[in-house]
Amino acid sequence: MKEVPISYVKANQTGIVVFVLLAFAFQWTWLVGLLWVIQLLGFIGGGKWNLFVVVSEPFLSRSGTETQAAELTRFNNALAVIFLTLSLTSFTIGWSMVGYIFTGFLLLAAGAALLGYCIGCAIYYQYKQFIVRQRVKRG
Repeated sequence: MKEVPISYVKANQTGIVVFVLLAFAFQWTWLVGLLWVIQLLGFIGGGKWNLFVVVSEPFLSRSGTETQAAELTRFNNALAVIFLTLSLTSFTIGWSMVGYIFTGFLLLAAGAALLGYCIGCAIYYQYKQFIVRQRVKRG
């Protein structure tokens, strides 16, 4: 199973938190758009094209560090892209409050993960349990 150094995951989470806090503080919805591009490129490139990881990589250790399954990292990145897409769609149609709510959900998830509780991991676990139960029903 492929693994991702946790320092890379934390760099991405930190970038998300900083960008969202700046977007909230200055009401810069364009920053949410930029964050969407960063997360989408990270998703498409399997993390290799994530700007937060690329910029922080020279300062991060890869050896002897804790890791996270690449599949889980990709799932969490997909959730970030979904929340940002919903946020940007809301901003585009003039529903600014809804846009900020979706962006706030992402802030809560990334902030909680930095503090040690991965909401995306809990969702992923429940998703995997659902898949197993469906297979058992059919089999």
